[in-house]
Amino acid sequence: MSAVTSLFPVIFMAMATVFSLLLNEHSKGKDIIEFIGTPGTAMLISLLLALYTMGYARKIPMQEISRSISESISQIAMMLLIIGGGGAFKQVLIDGGVGDYVADFFRQTNMSPLFVAWTIAAVLRLCLGSAPVAALTTAGMVAPLMEAGSVTPALMVLATGAGSVIACHVNDAGFWMVKEFFGLSMKETFQTWTLLTTVLSVTGLGCVLLAELVM
Repeated sequence: MSAVTSLFPVIFMAMATVFSLLLNEHSKGKDIIEFIGTPGTAMLISLLLALYTMGYARKIPMQEISRSISESISQIAMMLLIIGGGGAFKQVLIDGGVGDYVADFFRQTNMSPLFVAWTIAAVLRLCLGSAPVAALTTAGMVAPLMEAGSVTPALMVLATGAGSVIACHVNDAGFWMVKEFFGLSMKETFQTWTLLTTVLSVTGLGCVLLAELVM
């Protein structure tokens, strides 16, 4: 029951996706199903079900359930606030045109396309704090380089992915999640998580460049 309860949000969203694909556009129940399958609604319904399955059904007093909810909120409130602030900061940088500036900076270059892809993704990652945004933005930027040259598409994807994970720091929500979950200080998070992602990125670039020599 514990496993099923924790999977309720995934189950609701998956069911909504399947029904949305099967039902036609004018079905009466489609809007209701899609509403239930939205992340916020699915989480709210799952919370209510969890209160029953893990609380009321186990004959736990409502006072104890309320105390458990209060403790849970106090533990995640600051982390949610920090993650929200980090997301807003990232969007400000994106709307400010950082991606366009980086693209123009690397547009006229004679470097290896693989190194260019890695560098653009790494710079965007450092500026924007989002690995998916950095990777997707870089993909659009380096597509012309890949078409004009003889670089292998698979290696270009790997180089972009490696660059997009470099140096996770304060403008990335993942940085704060790791910090809060493990109870680390800022210095400890930089020394462990940021260093780990940097080593991962640089090692990935090295492996991609070696693979290019072999292929």
